[in-house]
Amino acid sequence: MNLASMCWPQLHSARFLLAVPLGATEQHGPHLPLDTDTAIAEELCRRLAERRPDVLVAPALPYGSSGEHAAFPGTLSIGQTAVELVLTELVRSADAFTGVIIVNGHGGNLEPVRAAMRTLHGEGRRALTWTPDGPADDSHAGRTETSAMLHMHPDQVDHAAAEPGTTAPLPQLMRLLRAGGVAAVSPNGVLGDPTGATAEQGTVLLDRWTDQLVAAVEQWHRR
Repeated sequence: MNLASMCWPQLHSARFLLAVPLGATEQHGPHLPLDTDTAIAEELCRRLAERRPDVLVAPALPYGSSGEHAAFPGTLSIGQTAVELVLTELVRSADAFTGVIIVNGHGGNLEPVRAAMRTLHGEGRRALTWTPDGPADDSHAGRTETSAMLHMHPDQVDHAAAEPGTTAPLPQLMRLLRAGGVAAVSPNGVLGDPTGATAEQGTVLLDRWTDQLVAAVEQWHRR
C-alpha cells in the first residue's frame, strides 16, 4: 500500500494508481498541530488504498501554498508557483502508473493544483485532484478539522485550548484575507468554532469523505 516501503522488483507500476497526499505545514489555531492538513490527506489516501487494492500511496508532500498564515509562527510555505511546478513534475515522473490522484488537504493549494492539472491534462496525462469539502463558516481549524483530528490523533489535540475564531462565511472574508492574511480576520488563526468538536463527528466526517473520494476515483478511472 505504501510506495516508499516497497523495493523496485515488487513494483509493477502499470498495474497501480498512485495516490499522493498533498498537505501543508501551517498554523491551525492554538489547539491543532501544524501538520493537520497533511494528516487528513494521508488518512484519506490510506482509506482509499484500503478500498481499492490497485492504489499505492506515495509519501506525502507536507509543504504547500500557505502564505495567508505567514503571521503565525511555525507556518512554512513554498508558494503557489512552487506547488504548481512540484505537482507538474511529480505527475510527469509517474507516467508508468495507470494514473495519479492528488488528494489535497489544504484550501490554499487549490489554485496551483488546478493550474498543474490544466498543464498535465493538456499533455494527455491521467491525473485527478480531489479536495474534501467543508462548511463555508468553518474553513480552518474549526469543528470540521478538529473533529477529524480527534478521531485520527486525539493525543495531538489540545482540547482545552480550543476557542472560537471568526465564524463569518469564507466568501465574506476573502477581500480581507487576500489583503492581510488570516491574522487580519482572526487573531487566533481559527476560521470557525472548534469548541463542539468530537471524535464521533470526526468518524462520520471521514467516512463521508472516504466514500466521496472512492466514488470520484471510480468514476474517473472508468473514463
